[in-house]
Amino acid sequence: MKTVGRDAVERVYLTEGPKIWRALVAYSGDVDIANDAFAEALAQALARGEDLRDPARWIWKVSFRVAAGELGRRNRQDPFVDSEVVETPELVLDLLRALQRLTPRQRAVVILQLYGGFTTAEVGALLGMAEPTVRVHFSQGRKRLRRSLEASDG
Repeated sequence: MKTVGRDAVERVYLTEGPKIWRALVAYSGDVDIANDAFAEALAQALARGEDLRDPARWIWKVSFRVAAGELGRRNRQDPFVDSEVVETPELVLDLLRALQRLTPRQRAVVILQLYGGFTTAEVGALLGMAEPTVRVHFSQGRKRLRRSLEASDG
């Protein structure tokens, strides 16, 4: 079993960090939650040090779990606030608003598969879901997302 250390976590931060952070903003609709979740995942990864085998996968997983936990604690019902993302094109804001209309699980699955590039099996492992459950959330989320985006065009 291969282990990794601080250098590997730093590489994830530099190479995948911006993508993970953007995925967290899209998932949570909140820049502060994305910042906190990503920072917490990095801190935990550094604390684990040589015990991590795959720091990228681990950081994705932990950051989404931290963000989900924070969303649950806040019981966030308010819509995405445009002013939280500076200089974001209107098309991106429409997508972020549409993502916020999905359930948290649908949103996580859709973001991880379409943006993160993870397979159904990988998303299931990251989120602790069975593959059939991931497929259902993905299918329903995609349909809801498509309807929402089509409605915003009209």
